[in-house]
Amino acid sequence: MTREEKSQVIQDLTAQLADTNTIYLADISGLDAVTTSNLRRACFKANVQLAVVKNTMLAKAMEASDKEFGELQDVLKGNTSLMIAEAANAPAKLIKEFRKKSDKPLLKGAFVEEAVYVGDDQLDALVNIKSREELIGDIIGLLQSPAKNVISALQSGGQTLSGIVKTLSEK
Repeated sequence: MTREEKSQVIQDLTAQLADTNTIYLADISGLDAVTTSNLRRACFKANVQLAVVKNTMLAKAMEASDKEFGELQDVLKGNTSLMIAEAANAPAKLIKEFRKKSDKPLLKGAFVEEAVYVGDDQLDALVNIKSREELIGDIIGLLQSPAKNVISALQSGGQTLSGIVKTLSEK
């Protein structure tokens, strides 16, 4: 690989890192061809980009990025695969599901919405992160609940003004 090609790869990685807020680093070494193919297929279905990267090039891309990756650069040893997704918990769920059949991939670290997670022991915490859509759904549900209770109470209180005032005072 020429110096210009390496420079281009680093620029491409830097652009990818800048465009996303969800970056996972995993170790998929030791997987056979069939298992690797199954992992790539699962990533495609979960809308997760999977790419094997050179540690030195990824480190240079992280340094060139505007984001603060902190301790994440320390895990760039051995085989490293980069997993990028829009949903913060999608790669973690995929890894957890895939590990039911295999002991890999191992989570080396993750960068999710400016938070850095280092180590495979962080997998459960990453799985429990709610996606933007899940949070919006929770908020809407919480906002609708009191309104539904008031409307229901108003309807059961009758159509008279005294019933409405009584219901509102109870709430």
